[in-house]
Amino acid sequence: MNGPASHISIRGVHQVFQSGGQEVYALKAIDLEITRGEFVCLLGPSGCGKSTLLNAVAGFSLPTSGLITVDGTTITTPGPDRGMVFQEYALFPWMTVEQNIAFGLQIKGKAKPAIQEKVGSLLDMLHLEDFRERYPKDLSGGMRQRVAIARVLAIDSPILLMDEPFGALDALTRRNLQDELLRLWTELKKTILFVTHSIEEALYLADRTVVMTYRPGTIKRDLRVDLPRPRDVASPGFNALKKELSQLLMEEQSRHNQDEFRGAAVD
Repeated sequence: MNGPASHISIRGVHQVFQSGGQEVYALKAIDLEITRGEFVCLLGPSGCGKSTLLNAVAGFSLPTSGLITVDGTTITTPGPDRGMVFQEYALFPWMTVEQNIAFGLQIKGKAKPAIQEKVGSLLDMLHLEDFRERYPKDLSGGMRQRVAIARVLAIDSPILLMDEPFGALDALTRRNLQDELLRLWTELKKTILFVTHSIEEALYLADRTVVMTYRPGTIKRDLRVDLPRPRDVASPGFNALKKELSQLLMEEQSRHNQDEFRGAAVD
């Protein structure tokens, strides 16, 4: 019996870069199927190709070989079906919160009443109503990231691509935004591909956690997180999975450290 059709399909993807006259494999033989509405985290040490893979799904870069499709259509460029949220917020500093959220809708040529209705709804959904006339410089990091998420949600992309969006935030703000993201995901039924280097964040958020190896980036483990939501980070089940993933990541971090040591020795 066949399972549900893939929303995002990544098949045989290699990404090779030139460095010092040599070929460096950033990604090698990546195969990954993500169904509609799934929340999938990419987890791994620095240099494992998490962001490289996310950028390829976004259409910012093309893989050297292999195929990435969304609903059967090959990805060759960025598109409105895939909304990207970055760690750096990427807001326009000369625009207010309201203007930042409305920007994508204006580019799409939406009518002013429709824009006002959509922006008003998102301001309310992300608890930004009292900040609508503020500029990014006047906001905390957590509030800026709420605006960045609202701006992506405004264009109603069925897929959210998130590159360590909470990585620069303090622990309390980070957990608060994780809970907000889970609430939005439940309500809006988006497909989310989320890059993180935090084991706890991956297990707290994801339906599946995909562990990647240090260079070349391959899939070391595709773990389904069968824990009920809301998840208790202190529960035995959560910590058993955390221990399992910690061991996998330590193996890859050790390879990373050895690689850096060899590079330092050569220098």
